[in-house]
Amino acid sequence: MIAVLLLIFALIALAAAAFVVVPLMRSRAPVKADSNRLLYAAGGALAVVLIGLGVYGWLGQWQLALGSLTGPRRDDYPALIATLARQMPYRPNDVEGWTLLGRGYLSLNNPEQAQRAFQHAVQLAKARGGVPPDLLASYGQAIAEANGGVNKEAEAVFREALEENPGDLISRYYLGLGLASRGDKEGALQMWESLLADAPADVPWRGALVDQVAALKASAGGAAPNPMQMVQQLATRLESNPNDLDGWLRLIRAYSVLGDKDKAEAALTKAKTVFANRAAAQAQLAQSAKDNSL
Repeated sequence: MIAVLLLIFALIALAAAAFVVVPLMRSRAPVKADSNRLLYAAGGALAVVLIGLGVYGWLGQWQLALGSLTGPRRDDYPALIATLARQMPYRPNDVEGWTLLGRGYLSLNNPEQAQRAFQHAVQLAKARGGVPPDLLASYGQAIAEANGGVNKEAEAVFREALEENPGDLISRYYLGLGLASRGDKEGALQMWESLLADAPADVPWRGALVDQVAALKASAGGAAPNPMQMVQQLATRLESNPNDLDGWLRLIRAYSVLGDKDKAEAALTKAKTVFANRAAAQAQLAQSAKDNSL
């Protein structure tokens, strides 16, 4: 891409020289005088461009110029999502584009914008005859996260998704969360235990759900769960399964809530190392550090 910039500067140099040379070629001055003036003009134009290029290379931000030519890097997930967001007003009927934008916003922990994008996708899909259950589940997730819990609107969306696909994992998880938040512990346990039975063994959120089921069982049995023990269990699990970003975010939050800033910062540092090459994960970790004043 640097070659592209050099080519652009070369074209500018040729254009600058042409503004001087062409009028001289049309003049009726002696050939020798014309020749000297042509050389001086071309040399002057080239010198101006070379000096400008040198000053720009010293003081300018050529990386920004390259970025404008090439677009965002493939690993710069926030920039990719921002680019897609700028494009979507010109693609108002693109269901897949709005769905992708919503999922991108969810991954960047921006459920409010995700809710708007999914809502647009759902409306378009309904106008075409039907909404895929996975789109409904994602829409419900965005509503729940944007409102800090499974409200009536989110629950209705999740139940609509289950009508289309009774095995939908996301909808079943959030409906269980809604039941637990309303005090229906038996209903939540039934929902989540059936979910654990059906979910693949290698899904990254299985460990987190096991923790929630254990806490709910302890609470349902009358004994209050031990927060420190649960946090330690989570930390131990992450040592053997470090690629669980949600687990690290929960661990950082848990240590912060318990007032152990040193352990929260250590968990944040470890997580940044684990996800060193994943821009979206780094963005979520940075937001977690900000939210927890680390």
